[in-house]
Amino acid sequence: MRDWVAPEHDPLVLVRGEGAYLMDAQGNRYLDGNASIWTNIHGHGRAEIVSAIQEQAAKLAHASMLGFTNEPAAALAEALTGCFPPETLTKVFYTDDGSTAIECALRMALQYWQMEGEGGRTRFLAFDRAYHGDTLGAASLGGIPTFHGRLGNLGVPVVQATGMEALHALSSGEVKQLAGVVIEPLIQGAAGIRLWPPGMLGELRDWCHRHDVFLILDEVMTGFGRTGKLFACEHEDVVPDFIALAKGLTGGTLPLAATLTTKRVFDAFLGDPAEHRTFYYGHSYCGNPLGCAAALANLAVFEKDRVIEEVLPETIAHLKGRLEEWAGEDRRVREVRQCGLIAGVEIGDGSGAVLDAANRTGARICLAARKHGLLTRPINDTLVLMPPLCITAAQLDDAVGALRKALDEVVTD
Repeated sequence: MRDWVAPEHDPLVLVRGEGAYLMDAQGNRYLDGNASIWTNIHGHGRAEIVSAIQEQAAKLAHASMLGFTNEPAAALAEALTGCFPPETLTKVFYTDDGSTAIECALRMALQYWQMEGEGGRTRFLAFDRAYHGDTLGAASLGGIPTFHGRLGNLGVPVVQATGMEALHALSSGEVKQLAGVVIEPLIQGAAGIRLWPPGMLGELRDWCHRHDVFLILDEVMTGFGRTGKLFACEHEDVVPDFIALAKGLTGGTLPLAATLTTKRVFDAFLGDPAEHRTFYYGHSYCGNPLGCAAALANLAVFEKDRVIEEVLPETIAHLKGRLEEWAGEDRRVREVRQCGLIAGVEIGDGSGAVLDAANRTGARICLAARKHGLLTRPINDTLVLMPPLCITAAQLDDAVGALRKALDEVVTD
């Protein structure tokens, strides 16, 4: 905040978006290299989504879901559950962002085990370098100290693991304390675009099934085509017990989140009010009709444009080729990590050695890239490219080119 409020700081004011581009108040145009913090899916101003929002606003902008429902919310729940195999994730609970979607999964899991007579299941297992949001419960799952701030270990009790070896090493007593395992499938975003080993997610699903521990997938970042499939878990044919969706759910237009779970979990909450099985959690804007209408339009564009089947394979392959070419030509590129249209380029010095984080080199490179028509944010010294799925091959060339030019200006051989 010190830098933001400094008298010499001139904030970049964004006023319009069109496709993969954003425009500022001075009329400059930039490629949206991080999809407006990993949210935008089909590009800015997508006509079908805009029209859906406008049409719904003319009918009903918002109404409470406390004892009521609305048509877009019901239709979206049916559409979301229809994305998964029959009789698996059949129940939907709405909130408004990724953190609260995770909070819902945590609280549902804890209350489920209490109601089932296993109140000793009070802990969650999460992974080193994980990020699951900034609300207290979600933040306590995180394995990146920066996001804990000064709060320490407040929130839910968590066991941190580095990988499957740590799970296999748990004693039976430790396993029986677990309410669930939480993971970002295939790839960790805030960890620096860190990839999990192939097959790890399937192995984790098997482990959770054997030990009757809930598997909670955080697909807030990876959902809605980012990895090349609608959801990352499809790559390994995994269906979790809970899945948290947000960010791209509305195509990146409005805040909306959903936590999907199974009939097994849902049925445990049924009963007379005197049994105290009610799930006491809800937000004023749960199931907001505008957000649900936008999400339905977002899903319709996937189907209409055959995004998963026809658009993404070529786009992902083109990005892979450009990044591999860059890494092969530039010794300052320490590593390229890519999963679908999620990519991280880790930068080193002229010898390829790790940079001093105090120099904030990644931030300076991304700032320099603005002059070359690209907006993105780094994770330390990993340059992130996560554009809208509508980006063209030529625009990807421009985005990679902007980062290469910016790197040349900031880090000399």
